Amino acid sequence: MVSLARLSACAVLAAALLPLPAVAQEVRVGAPAPAFTATDSRGQTETLAQYRGKYIVLEWHNQGCPYTRKHYVSGNMQVLQKEWTAKGVVWFTVISSAPGKQGYVTPAEENAYISQVHAAPTAVLMDPEGKLGRLYSAKTTPQMIVIDPAGKVIYDGAIDDRPTPDPEDIKGADNYVSDALTEAMAGKPVNPAFTRPYGCSVKYPD
Repeated sequence: MVSLARLSACAVLAAALLPLPAVAQEVRVGAPAPAFTATDSRGQTETLAQYRGKYIVLEWHNQGCPYTRKHYVSGNMQVLQKEWTAKGVVWFTVISSAPGKQGYVTPAEENAYISQVHAAPTAVLMDPEGKLGRLYSAKTTPQMIVIDPAGKVIYDGAIDDRPTPDPEDIKGADNYVSDALTEAMAGKPVNPAFTRPYGCSVKYPD
């Protein structure tokens, strides 16, 4: 007879070999960006398709995360948003925190926060169910993804090379998002195209 322990081990192995659902697949640099439809903090519908032909930045955000606050208290994120949207880049801040978890805000609360800190994204995408975050395999706040005008992911990872919550570390940091956009707009390959994101874990629904 086959022992219960052996059957359990076989079941675990079989489960491990099952293909993952599409939403759990890793976003690949060089591959088409997953299509999405989301509602922003102003109640408007935003889709990836409507911005075809433009560079797009996705910035995962959590007001309560010290790694996120580092870039907002210092004004660094706002400077980036204003610099690149002025050059025609579409910049989406994405909030994937679930209700009751760190970083969750209502649209009204987020709009008040944007005004308070003088942030300048194109729009803030509200993602309390975590669908957009999981679609793009977002792991941390902040995490940055850059999409080119052809709709391909050209950068995925950290905002810069200083993985600390200290605003002082922004000075002299290599900003990977600016590097990616500058290189891509100049017709050069993005290098690095992938880095390990740092920050707080995205607070998805349980």
